Formats: sequence, C-alpha cells, structure tokens
Amino acid sequence: MNKDSGGRVTRDGIRIYDPVDFAGMHRAGELAAQILDEVADHVFVGQTTGAIDDYIRNRVNDAGATSATIGYKGYQHASCISVNHVVCHGIPGDKKLKDGDILNIDVTVIVDGWFGDTSRMYVAGKLARKAERLIQVTHDSLMKGIEAVKPGNTFGDIGHAIQTYVEANRMSVVRDFCGHGLGRVFHAPPNVLHYGRAGTGAVLEEGMFFTIEPMVNLGRPETKVLADDWTAVTRDKSLSAQFEHSVGVTANGVEIFTPSPAGRFHPTYG
Repeated sequence: MNKDSGGRVTRDGIRIYDPVDFAGMHRAGELAAQILDEVADHVFVGQTTGAIDDYIRNRVNDAGATSATIGYKGYQHASCISVNHVVCHGIPGDKKLKDGDILNIDVTVIVDGWFGDTSRMYVAGKLARKAERLIQVTHDSLMKGIEAVKPGNTFGDIGHAIQTYVEANRMSVVRDFCGHGLGRVFHAPPNVLHYGRAGTGAVLEEGMFFTIEPMVNLGRPETKVLADDWTAVTRDKSLSAQFEHSVGVTANGVEIFTPSPAGRFHPTYG
C-alpha cells in the first residue's frame, strides 16, 4: 500500500510523477471530496463526532476504497474531526456538537493505490461572526497558497502567500504542522510549510504532488498535543480552522485533485 513508484526523485527527495499519474490522483481526490460533500448533511446540533466518523467509514467501504487513517500509527478512525480550539487530529467519539461549534473534518482514502487527502470546515447550528471570519480567512489563505503553485516558484512562495494574508487579517498561522507530499504514499517529502520567505525552499517542478492545509488561529499560533498523543489544541484555547486540498504541479500551474463536486468546499457553499 505504501510502496511508491513512477517518475524520478529530486535532490530534495521529492518524487516527480508522470503525466499519466494525474488521473489516479483525481480519482482518489474525487472520492474523498464526494464523501465530504455528503458529510455536510450529517453535521448538526446534537450529532456526535463518532456518528459522523461511522458514516465516513461506511461510505469508504461501500465505494470499494480503503481508509488511509485506520491503522495508521495505531489510529482507529476513518477521519480526524477537530472541533473549535482543536487544531488538527481530533479523535471522533461521543462528544455531541453544540450550537455554534465549528469543526474540521479530514479524510484520506486510497483508490487503486493513490491517496486522496482533503479537509474542510463545517458548522453546527448558527455561525458566530468571529468564527465566520476565521473560516473565511483560512479558506482564502489556502487559495492564496494554491495560486503560488507553478513551475519555477518555490515552496517558500506558498508559505509566504499564506502567512502574509493571514497576518494581514490579524490572525496567526500554526507552525507545528504542515502539508506534505503524497501520491502512492500517505506522507512523503516535502514538508509544505504555511509560512516562510518568498524565493526560499525547493523549486516547484511539474509532476510534484502535495497537500496544502493551513491551520489558522484567532489567537496565538502555539499548540500542544493532549495525552492521547493525537489531539492538537491551541495553547490559548482560541478558535482554529483548517482547509486542505491535494494538488499537482502542471506545466503551466496547478491542478486541484480534491475540488468539491457539489460546490460545498466552503461551509456556506459560497
């Protein structure tokens, strides 16, 4: 399942995939995005995060695909569900959603050996104004980062685009977690930082596949991992949001492998 193949590897350890490999990534990304479209109807006040994860697990199985997270380093769920001040890697369970809760749901599936990895924000009940603004800035920062993806640019250009946009909106970018290479493996070089200096880092080349997944906090950027060794939270208990796409570098720019088929990537469906 984790055996990589195809293309060459750069001196930075980044695999360059062949043009025919884009189709496999699109298939995997489409299923992950389709599942997240459907999940929207299962997010409501009183729902448990465990019930949402059960739906995702069943949907992955029904599609004849494999969950990349079940069994990964001992993890036993088909998704990570991170509520309010949970930054990432929230474990689904018996917690019931309350009115105004915001949550990130992160799903990775394996289709024909290709990994589709994406996450987006959801809202239970009425969305508070400060949470709405956080979600919008986080969404837009992801898109700013994607706009920087083209051959000849650097990974530092991606991080710089995200960081400058977020900080201009008086929010902070989490430093402790980052995007990653993927393809026929779940995690591979490079680390895709969501902050940095323009013109630094490895140069983008056609055929690179990776995720961009900025985590943005209303307060300070510092995080801590709880005793379960998975759940990361903001140290100051401020709200956090995240959006994630898997992308591939093309000859002229970028392809997003995980767009929402129903136009539901943003929780207001805008």
